[in-house]
Amino acid sequence: MSDNDYFREGRFASIAYWGLGQMMKGAGMAAAFVVTIGLVLGVMAYLGTWLPAESRDTPDPNTWDTEDRGEP
Repeated sequence: MSDNDYFREGRFASIAYWGLGQMMKGAGMAAAFVVTIGLVLGVMAYLGTWLPAESRDTPDPNTWDTEDRGEP
């Protein structure tokens, strides 16, 4: 394989470029994840605009917070 080294790069440069490539791959995957989360939140916000205006004035549907538990 060393006879096909067209770029004549040394061992250190080869490892450095490999490490840089791995970091860039990870950064790209993280960016894709963040963009996906943003798109999901954006779609949810857009779908929320389809709800009637009265739905924003209704009380919270969480009944476990407003339940009378008989505690003093």
